[in-house]
Amino acid sequence: MKVVVAVDSFKGSMTSMEAGMAVKAGILAAKKDAEVIVKPLADGGEGTTDALIEGLKGERVDVTVTGPYHEPVQAYYGYLRESNTAVMEMATAAGITLSDKKEPMTATTYGVGELILHAIGRGIRDFIIGIGGSATNDGGVGMLRAFGYKFLDEKGEDVGEGGQALARIASVEISDKKELLSQCNFRIACDVTNPLCGSQGATYIYGPQKGVTPDILPVLDAGMKNYAEVTAKVIGKDNQNAAGAGAAGGLGFAFLNYLDGELTPGIQLILDAVHIEDEMKDADVVVTGEGRLDHQTAMGKAPVGVAKLGRKYGAKTIAFAGSVTKEAVACNEAGIDAFFPIVRGISTLEEAMDPDTAKANMAAAAEQVFRLL
Repeated sequence: MKVVVAVDSFKGSMTSMEAGMAVKAGILAAKKDAEVIVKPLADGGEGTTDALIEGLKGERVDVTVTGPYHEPVQAYYGYLRESNTAVMEMATAAGITLSDKKEPMTATTYGVGELILHAIGRGIRDFIIGIGGSATNDGGVGMLRAFGYKFLDEKGEDVGEGGQALARIASVEISDKKELLSQCNFRIACDVTNPLCGSQGATYIYGPQKGVTPDILPVLDAGMKNYAEVTAKVIGKDNQNAAGAGAAGGLGFAFLNYLDGELTPGIQLILDAVHIEDEMKDADVVVTGEGRLDHQTAMGKAPVGVAKLGRKYGAKTIAFAGSVTKEAVACNEAGIDAFFPIVRGISTLEEAMDPDTAKANMAAAAEQVFRLL
């Protein structure tokens, strides 16, 4: 029997690989001759870098960069030596959780550019970047400025950082690093489809959570429109209405227009990165799961992405979770053949989430299911 295991992290209890290895232990307790392949799982959002560093034996690289409010912050990325790839989350450099401030007119993505440049300096040319959780609404101008692009006003003066700069952009000077950047392959984990501007764009949909007040919504959105129009004249292409252009306060637009980035649903990007499909082709059973299975899981979260691959190759898919809701039955229709909660008795949430308890419960649940199989 061949089993492929890819379980999302149980936040506060188990990392993706810890959960996967607990499942493996349970399977082997029931079937000692089973071939069990454990892969890391994430959806491109928070925790993706850590999951891939752990699961693919990567190296954590710490870098001091410019934070969203121009103060130094400690960011990091993962270096995957085998594929010479950097995996990073923009939120470590420009995330909304880095500060209690909410100042969209000045918040910058400059540190994201610094993080990328650090990796380029190490000879890395392939990037996997998650762009969720941003504090910024600068259209990616800060990142591009870090790369050497110059955004100038009508007098030829630098427009500065943050959302306030967008309306003042009259011209763009191309970076002297453009040729170097063109050697890079940017795969962007993006699960939103918002355009750059308008009522469904970056500013109106995501701006309020970043501190955009009703009175400056139209001002910032008009600035974003101006930035897009000037970009179209300079770069020769216009992606302001592309799905995902409005992600991360317009950072998606910057990757599309200036860096030829590819925006991909996070789960698909991660599944490709860990080469899980190759292992699925002759698998008998697939095991996945996450901390809580509910109706949102069925709407395209990581376990369902795994289940769809399992179904493609005719494998049965089993999911384990810390808890399940009544609505989790939607997961069956989404490709998970059966799911099981791992908690084995009445306990407090704190007890259930104890890492040692969670691992033991996961292994025990897997063992019993595979005894039946």
